[in-house]
Amino acid sequence: MRIGHAISVFRGQRGFHMNIIGRRRWWFLLSGTLIILSLGGLVVRQLNLSVAFRGGAVLEYPNASGVSIQAVQETMAGFGRDDALVQLIDGDELSVRTGPLGGQRTEVLEALADQAGIRPDEINVEEIGPQWGEQISQKALLAFLISMAMVVLYISFRFELKMAAAGLAALLHDLVITAGIYALAGREVTPETVIAILTILGYSLYDTVVIFDKIKENTESQALVARETYAGAVNMTMNQVFMRSVNTSLTTLVPIGALLLFGGDTLKDFAFALFVGVAASSYSSIFTAAPLLVVLKERDPKMAEIRERVRRRETARPALAAVPDEVEERELTPTTTRPTGQARRRTQPARRKPRKKPRSKRKRR
Repeated sequence: MRIGHAISVFRGQRGFHMNIIGRRRWWFLLSGTLIILSLGGLVVRQLNLSVAFRGGAVLEYPNASGVSIQAVQETMAGFGRDDALVQLIDGDELSVRTGPLGGQRTEVLEALADQAGIRPDEINVEEIGPQWGEQISQKALLAFLISMAMVVLYISFRFELKMAAAGLAALLHDLVITAGIYALAGREVTPETVIAILTILGYSLYDTVVIFDKIKENTESQALVARETYAGAVNMTMNQVFMRSVNTSLTTLVPIGALLLFGGDTLKDFAFALFVGVAASSYSSIFTAAPLLVVLKERDPKMAEIRERVRRRETARPALAAVPDEVEERELTPTTTRPTGQARRRTQPARRKPRKKPRSKRKRR
C-alpha cells in the first residue's frame, strides 16, 4: 500500500478494505501464540508482588544530605535487599519499600539515617502485613466476577448470548495477555496495577459493544445476509468500523504512553499495565471477538444453509458464463431469413394515395 493511499485511508478519505473474517485462522493463531507466551510468563517468571501483597515495611524520611536513589539502593543491597523500591518524593523526602525488617531493623534504620544526615527516630516505619494484600486480591476477584456476570447479562439482553460468549472470550484474552506481559517485563504488582486491570475491563467491553452494535445493525438486513452470508456481512462491518476503532485506540494510547515515558515509578507501572491492556483490547475487539462470533453464528442450521446456497450460486456462475464455442459462434453470426407474408407486408412501405386537387382547379367540362 502506498503511503499516500494509507494516509487517505487513515483520514477517512478512502474506504478500508481487508478480508478480516476470511483470515480468521491467522488471527486465532496469533492470539493463541500470545496467550501461550503470557501463560509461560505467569508460570515461569511469575508476578513480582509488591510489599502490599507479600507484606513488608515502608520507610519514609527527609533527605537532608541530598543522597541519590542509587546510593540508597546500594545501601539496601548491602543488607541483602536488592528488591527494595526507592522513590524520591517532592525532591526532599525518600520512600523505601522493602520486605519485613525482622532482626535487621536497627541496623537498617541507622545506616539509612547516617546516609541521609538525620537521626534514626526521624524515619517513619510502617509495617504492612500480607493480610492487607490478600484483602485487596479478594475484593478485586469479587469485583471481577460480578462485572463478568453483569457483562454476560447485559450483552445477552441487548444483543444475544453468542455475542456475550464472544465478548467474554475477548475480555479474558486481554486480561491473560496483559498479566503475562507484565510478568515477563518483571514489573512490580502494586494496588495501582489492580486498578489498571479493572480499567482494562471497561475499555475492552466498550470497544467490543460498539462493534457488536454495528454488526447487529447490518446483519438485521436479511437481503444482505442472503447475498453475502453472515461472515460476509460481518466482514463488511469490520471494514466500516476499523479506522474508527483504530483512531479511538490511538487517542487513548497517546496520553497513557506519555505517563509511561514521563511519569514517576508508581505511575509507570500503572501506565504500563494500562497501555498493554488497551492495545490488546483494541486488537481483540476486531480480530478476536468478531471472528469468534462468526464461528459461533455459522453453526446455526439457518446460517449454514445460507452459506451453502451462496456457495452453490458462486460455483454455478462460471458454468453459466462458459458457453461452448459452436453455440457462441452460432448465436453471434447474423442469419438472413426470408420474412413471412405478414412480416413482408409490415416491412414493405405503405403506398401513398394520390392527393385530390381542389375543386377550383378541376377542369370544367
